[in-house]
Amino acid sequence: MKQILQNLKTGITEVVEVPCPALMRGQIMIRTTCSLISAGTERMLVDFGKASWINKARQQPDKVRMVLDKVRTDGFTPALDAVRNKLDQPLPLGYCNVGRVHEVGAGVRSFEVDDRVASNGKHAEMVSIPVNLCSKIPAGVSDDEAAFTVIGAIALQGIRLVQPTLGEMVVVTGLGLIGLVAVQLLRAHGCRVLGIDFDGNRLELARQFGAETVDLSRGEDSIGAAHLFSRGRGVDAVIITAATKSNEPMHQAAAMCRKRGRIVLVGVTGLQLHRDDFYEKELTFQVSCSYGPGRYDTHYEENGQDYPIGFVRWTEQRNFEAVLDMMKEGRLDVKPLISHRFIVEHATEAYDLVAENKSALGIMLEYPKFPGDVQEQERIHTRTIQLSPRTSERAGIPSVGFIGSGNYAMGVLIPAFKRAGVRLRTVASSTGVSGVHAGQKYDFEETTTDIERLLSDSEVDAVVIVTRHNSHAGFVIKALKAGKHVFVEKPLCLKPQELRDIIDAYNEIGNTTFKTKNCPVLMVGFNRRFAPQIQKMKTLLANVKGPKSFVITVNAGAIPTNHWIQDLEVGGGRILGEACHFVDLLRFLADSPIFSYSRSAMDSENGDTVSLQLRFSDGSIGTVHYFANGNKSFPKERIEVFASGRVLQLDNFRILHGFGWPKFRKMKLLKQDKGQRACAAAFIRAVQNGGPLPIPFHEICQSTEVTLNLASDH
Repeated sequence: MKQILQNLKTGITEVVEVPCPALMRGQIMIRTTCSLISAGTERMLVDFGKASWINKARQQPDKVRMVLDKVRTDGFTPALDAVRNKLDQPLPLGYCNVGRVHEVGAGVRSFEVDDRVASNGKHAEMVSIPVNLCSKIPAGVSDDEAAFTVIGAIALQGIRLVQPTLGEMVVVTGLGLIGLVAVQLLRAHGCRVLGIDFDGNRLELARQFGAETVDLSRGEDSIGAAHLFSRGRGVDAVIITAATKSNEPMHQAAAMCRKRGRIVLVGVTGLQLHRDDFYEKELTFQVSCSYGPGRYDTHYEENGQDYPIGFVRWTEQRNFEAVLDMMKEGRLDVKPLISHRFIVEHATEAYDLVAENKSALGIMLEYPKFPGDVQEQERIHTRTIQLSPRTSERAGIPSVGFIGSGNYAMGVLIPAFKRAGVRLRTVASSTGVSGVHAGQKYDFEETTTDIERLLSDSEVDAVVIVTRHNSHAGFVIKALKAGKHVFVEKPLCLKPQELRDIIDAYNEIGNTTFKTKNCPVLMVGFNRRFAPQIQKMKTLLANVKGPKSFVITVNAGAIPTNHWIQDLEVGGGRILGEACHFVDLLRFLADSPIFSYSRSAMDSENGDTVSLQLRFSDGSIGTVHYFANGNKSFPKERIEVFASGRVLQLDNFRILHGFGWPKFRKMKLLKQDKGQRACAAAFIRAVQNGGPLPIPFHEICQSTEVTLNLASDH
């Protein structure tokens, strides 16, 4: 199917063939009939992409600070690689989609096949959207009109925050699509409206919708006009829907308002506020969040958990419905807002227009009519795309399939496996976009959104799983039962029963050592034990008799509560999802089974500032300080070992110091190396040659079991 993507590094917009997305539980698959380019919002994305590195940095000073912190702690090269990888990812464009339901996912009761729906789907021929981000289109509302649903919901949410009453006087600054819709909705509320803009055509539309106007291009005084408009009292409220870096709209809004007036920012503007502007009048200022309550709430948007109507009357979806009702009743007229039309194949021309023509408003993209011919249907619905000619088989060279193509897969694991000399057969992703990008960048033979197809492919020898944590156990078991070698990024699983199921599946197939090359390898991405400086520490400690003391300090940094890794059902929390690395690392360095363990935690919302204490069978002890309350400028990881009057200290996998060690004082690397390449290479050697597992299976199981129990204390 065709989808519109933008390269953040170059700003180039392309129409790309990608696989049809997978349909998840709680989603509906929509066959797009039309979608709307919001010239104002999407122009900002285009402009950002075309900006130079310096201008990109100026627009995101907070990200620059993060990069500088990473340079100080990890070194210049890892920081540069991270930035390049982030900017190299394609950005799917669009958020105003209309189409017909093609298929409904498990658990969906409110939609049926062939329903006409509006959603926040991307510019693509097929989109899979969670049910709370869709709304049925009532009879009498055309597809073109319904494409403005999301735009209307953004305007409506800003108006709801203003809380207008009949007869109030409201200024709308910025008469793009959102501003012009806001004018109409305010008029429907019984408000008098004053619209402000530079564009004569937009001002004329605002007047047609019943607003008075101020033309800034003619030098008209907006503050003076607002004074006259309000009969000298000051306006009741200002809604800012403009997109500008200037602070002037905020200053003018404050000057226009009456005492205790309200200002709501829907667009983007400079926010250097003057205290005097707000102090004397006791003004209220609020930023509106997109479509309404539920936005960016994973439980609402992805999991389909609606807010009770008795407590949250207007959610994102209910705002969609209200806008569509206004269209049906003729109180919201969006037809005059359509300024241009393009078929989706010519979308690059549409985005050229967005960049060059500041007067463009609603640009409608039209898609092939349903159902089309058989070949066209196959193209749109195909979930697997061939990217490059089939690699000629080389004896003993493993063929690898990747499930997941996110940041870590793209930036670390795929390059590591490619360097190991494998045949990159298939890369799978849920939406298809990142899979196409990964496949083209690293020369995979094909990309797919059909994971079952990947697992059943006889040409795939090994599967690498790099997905969200709650999917790991299921994919591991399926891959093992399909006879594949398995490399799964940590953690192995999230629940004790999942661990037992994996052990049972593994024992059905093979042992902890190979007897034949056909016996599957199961390996978890505990890469730190493969880092060169950890290997050096292991060699030095091999000659030390008696127990050892280990201290690992992890300056993990804070992650918001709403991040998926903090969700115990999805990410498992950070102790299970991340600290498992260090439980495994201590198990490796101690070279002795874990005898007992305990946990001390600081009171915190996420329970991710903890000390983990381990005791080993040989008498060694280890502590992992996993702290989320530190500063990013401090090194992220420090490992210290005390043994027989000697000390080893490793700072951030860059410099290893030895104290009291004969013939060893320091090992310094040119750049940080946490062992990912060596870890991938060890897995591939085991797949090729057989022999002992790179990480003994019983060690993987013990590290996982211990971490599961430590995490469950939360």
